[in-house]
Amino acid sequence: MFPNEIFAQRLKQLRTNSNISMQKLADEIGLKNRGTISQFETKITTPASDTLIALADYFNVSLDYLVGRSDSPDRK
Repeated sequence: MFPNEIFAQRLKQLRTNSNISMQKLADEIGLKNRGTISQFETKITTPASDTLIALADYFNVSLDYLVGRSDSPDRK
């Protein structure tokens, strides 16, 4: 399991820095509603691996960065 606190913070930061709504992000990565993104950002739930990959791809960051295993967002 990865540190949910770091993931939640990084997801929110990436989303707000990109000026994208929760609904838009949910639509872009194939989730049914914005509530799911909200639950990720408030640490209520954690995403499945396919959703983690979709989020990393969408924001063009490494999966390790997104889940707190690295402080570098660069993909290698």
